Amino acid sequence: MAITSKPKPKLAEPAVADNAAADAFISGAPDASKAHTTRREVKKLISLKIAPTLLERVDQLAAELGQSRAAVINLAIHRAVERGLEIDGLGKA
Repeated sequence: MAITSKPKPKLAEPAVADNAAADAFISGAPDASKAHTTRREVKKLISLKIAPTLLERVDQLAAELGQSRAAVINLAIHRAVERGLEIDGLGKA
């Protein structure tokens, strides 16, 4: 029995219909279109001092919500600004 080399596979040319189907599939992906991109607002970094017990509560809430500490603080500030804030009966700002 003679030893022969492994035959090289023949590369099939993709059919035109396959290319069209692939293009249609790719263009249908949610991230396929770059035309609707919106630019996020650049956030500013601030320094904040907070009581350790309050920080523990913020961290606990963040863990329960599955969010980061920064996200919870950011959301609380946003809600206070949008809905108003009452400080010891002084009324809403």
